[in-house]
Amino acid sequence: MSGKIRGAILCLLGAMCWGASGTMGQYLFSVEKMDSKWLVPIRLEMAGIILFVYCLVNYRDKLFEPFKNIRDLVLMLGYGILGVTFSQFTYFFTIQYSSAGVGTIMQDLSPVLILLITSAMEKRLPHLKEISAVVLAIVGVFLIVTHGDVASFKVPPIAIFSGLACALCVSIYNILTTPLTKHRGYPVLVLQTWSFVLGGIIMGLIFRPWTYYYVPTAMGYVGIATVVIVGNLMAFSLYISGVSEIGANLGILYSFAEPLSAAILSTIIFKEPFTCYDAFGFVIIFVMLFLISGLRIKLPNKGSQKQNSEA
Repeated sequence: MSGKIRGAILCLLGAMCWGASGTMGQYLFSVEKMDSKWLVPIRLEMAGIILFVYCLVNYRDKLFEPFKNIRDLVLMLGYGILGVTFSQFTYFFTIQYSSAGVGTIMQDLSPVLILLITSAMEKRLPHLKEISAVVLAIVGVFLIVTHGDVASFKVPPIAIFSGLACALCVSIYNILTTPLTKHRGYPVLVLQTWSFVLGGIIMGLIFRPWTYYYVPTAMGYVGIATVVIVGNLMAFSLYISGVSEIGANLGILYSFAEPLSAAILSTIIFKEPFTCYDAFGFVIIFVMLFLISGLRIKLPNKGSQKQNSEA
């Protein structure tokens, strides 16, 4: 199997895991009455501990390497804290105040933000294709969040804001994946270990989940295990491994499986209406992703090297 095919399959599977995890998150918030500020620190730390033990056995020589180089440490903290950790919190916060479908589609605005960041770094105006992608993204999200009803938004403003913040965080860890994996040679699991461990500590100190006095039911524990194993360990490891194989510009294309799987599961499990406006909005978002995937954008890098990033 070629690297491109393997990378595509890994990205696709990772995105589907995120979609399933998002739907489980919606169940935990709506049925089990969990709070995202309670759930996220716990799931991050649990996933981090599991990966730390695994990497201590299998990647002992690489596990503490990022702390020996200040540049690598800064990159890893940007990737793990600003990227992975805060994307986790804003993603589930968006789902808590809206739905899994909205959370995932808002997250998939990240390619648009990457286009704008790239244009700013290259000190140029966006190209026509890039502007077209931005317009498509805005129209698609507008249809999904309003269901075609301009007079009444179906998604609270706080969820829209957190969804956009999530897209920004996703852009950060996608952009920083290649410098850390290909240029610096860090295994994906090592990066994920510190992202989850440090992220869980930071989220725990901020939200203090031990003060919530929440006791999950049996199904609640099953849900927590699902979002930890499927949404953290499997999703991030599969997707980032795929990105390291095919690059972020192609990897982001396969993330279309996330909102689609989340919307389908939400419609089946929660009987949420899926209108023609939602369908049209999803189609427009997918067209935007395909359009962006064909753009060859280079991010400036120190020295003579230039890295391809997502379009």
